Amino acid sequence: MKRLTVMLAALVGLFALVSSAEATVLRVVVIETNDVAAYMGHLNTLKASMQRIGSKSTVRAWRARFAGPNAGSIVVAVEYADLATFAADDAMIAKDAEYQATLKSMSQMRKIVSDSLYEELK
Repeated sequence: MKRLTVMLAALVGLFALVSSAEATVLRVVVIETNDVAAYMGHLNTLKASMQRIGSKSTVRAWRARFAGPNAGSIVVAVEYADLATFAADDAMIAKDAEYQATLKSMSQMRKIVSDSLYEELK
Protein backbone atom coordinates (compact mmCIF):
# COMPACT_ATOMS: atom_id res chain seq x y z
CA MET A 1 0.00 0.00 0.00
CA LYS A 2 2.82 2.38 0.89
CA ARG A 3 4.52 1.66 -2.43
CA LEU A 4 1.29 2.41 -4.32
CA THR A 5 0.88 5.72 -2.46
CA VAL A 6 4.46 6.75 -3.31
CA MET A 7 3.98 5.82 -6.97
CA LEU A 8 0.69 7.74 -7.12
CA ALA A 9 2.31 10.82 -5.54
CA ALA A 10 5.17 10.61 -8.04
CA LEU A 11 2.73 10.33 -10.93
CA VAL A 12 0.75 13.37 -9.76
CA GLY A 13 4.01 15.32 -9.42
CA LEU A 14 5.01 14.32 -12.94
CA PHE A 15 1.69 15.51 -14.36
CA ALA A 16 2.12 18.82 -12.52
CA LEU A 17 5.57 19.28 -14.07
CA VAL A 18 4.34 18.44 -17.57
CA SER A 19 1.42 20.87 -17.38
CA SER A 20 3.60 23.70 -16.07
CA ALA A 21 6.26 23.04 -18.72
CA GLU A 22 4.03 24.41 -21.48
CA ALA A 23 5.08 28.00 -22.01
CA THR A 24 2.73 30.87 -22.72
CA VAL A 25 3.01 32.00 -26.34
CA LEU A 26 2.87 35.62 -27.46
CA ARG A 27 2.40 36.71 -31.06
CA VAL A 28 3.60 40.28 -31.58
CA VAL A 29 2.70 42.17 -34.75
CA VAL A 30 4.19 45.63 -35.31
CA ILE A 31 2.35 47.72 -37.86
CA GLU A 32 2.41 51.19 -39.36
CA THR A 33 -0.84 52.93 -40.28
CA ASN A 34 -1.95 56.46 -41.10
CA ASP A 35 -5.44 55.89 -39.64
CA VAL A 36 -5.16 54.46 -36.13
CA ALA A 37 -8.87 54.91 -35.35
CA ALA A 38 -9.97 52.92 -38.42
CA TYR A 39 -7.31 50.28 -37.75
CA MET A 40 -8.54 49.86 -34.16
CA GLY A 41 -12.11 49.52 -35.46
CA HIS A 42 -10.99 46.64 -37.69
CA LEU A 43 -8.98 45.14 -34.82
CA ASN A 44 -12.13 45.18 -32.65
CA THR A 45 -13.98 43.37 -35.46
CA LEU A 46 -11.21 40.74 -35.50
CA LYS A 47 -11.48 40.37 -31.71
CA ALA A 48 -15.24 39.81 -32.04
CA SER A 49 -14.63 37.18 -34.74
CA MET A 50 -12.09 35.44 -32.53
CA GLN A 51 -14.54 35.39 -29.63
CA ARG A 52 -17.30 34.07 -31.90
CA ILE A 53 -15.18 31.12 -33.07
CA GLY A 54 -14.12 30.29 -29.51
CA SER A 55 -10.58 31.62 -29.44
CA LYS A 56 -8.85 31.37 -26.07
CA SER A 57 -6.48 34.25 -26.87
CA THR A 58 -6.11 37.69 -25.33
CA VAL A 59 -5.53 40.57 -27.77
CA ARG A 60 -4.07 43.94 -26.74
CA ALA A 61 -2.71 46.89 -28.71
CA TRP A 62 -0.20 49.62 -27.87
CA ARG A 63 1.30 52.66 -29.58
CA ALA A 64 5.10 52.87 -29.44
CA ARG A 65 6.16 56.21 -27.93
CA PHE A 66 9.81 56.09 -26.95
CA ALA A 67 10.88 53.60 -29.59
CA GLY A 68 13.48 55.39 -31.73
CA PRO A 69 12.68 54.98 -35.42
CA ASN A 70 9.65 52.82 -34.50
CA ALA A 71 7.91 55.62 -32.56
CA GLY A 72 4.30 55.86 -33.66
CA SER A 73 4.06 52.21 -34.64
CA ILE A 74 1.16 50.13 -33.36
CA VAL A 75 2.06 46.92 -31.55
CA VAL A 76 -0.59 44.20 -31.33
CA ALA A 77 0.05 41.32 -28.95
CA VAL A 78 -2.00 38.12 -28.98
CA GLU A 79 -1.40 35.87 -25.98
CA TYR A 80 -2.10 32.13 -25.99
CA ALA A 81 -1.87 29.64 -23.14
CA ASP A 82 0.57 27.47 -25.10
CA LEU A 83 1.72 26.55 -28.60
CA ALA A 84 -1.09 24.02 -29.06
CA THR A 85 -3.69 26.72 -28.35
CA PHE A 86 -1.99 29.02 -30.85
CA ALA A 87 -2.02 26.29 -33.51
CA ALA A 88 -5.71 25.51 -32.90
CA ASP A 89 -6.68 29.20 -33.09
CA ASP A 90 -4.56 29.72 -36.20
CA ALA A 91 -6.34 26.82 -37.92
CA MET A 92 -9.77 28.17 -36.90
CA ILE A 93 -9.17 31.72 -38.13
CA ALA A 94 -7.72 30.49 -41.41
CA LYS A 95 -11.09 28.85 -42.15
CA ASP A 96 -13.29 31.73 -40.94
CA ALA A 97 -14.55 33.81 -43.90
CA GLU A 98 -15.54 36.85 -41.78
CA TYR A 99 -12.14 37.00 -40.09
CA GLN A 100 -10.31 36.63 -43.41
CA ALA A 101 -12.44 39.36 -45.06
CA THR A 102 -11.65 41.79 -42.22
CA LEU A 103 -7.96 40.91 -42.41
CA LYS A 104 -7.99 41.55 -46.17
CA SER A 105 -9.62 44.96 -45.74
CA MET A 106 -7.00 45.84 -43.10
CA SER A 107 -4.19 45.20 -45.57
CA GLN A 108 -5.25 48.41 -47.40
CA MET A 109 -4.51 50.56 -44.34
CA ARG A 110 -1.47 48.99 -42.72
CA LYS A 111 2.07 47.89 -43.33
CA ILE A 112 3.30 44.96 -41.24
CA VAL A 113 6.77 45.82 -39.97
CA SER A 114 7.25 42.54 -38.10
CA ASP A 115 5.27 39.48 -37.04
CA SER A 116 6.91 37.37 -34.34
CA LEU A 117 6.07 34.49 -32.04
CA TYR A 118 7.60 34.34 -28.55
CA GLU A 119 7.57 31.61 -25.90
CA GLU A 120 7.66 32.60 -22.25
CA LEU A 121 10.74 31.60 -20.28
CA LYS A 122 10.04 29.74 -17.06
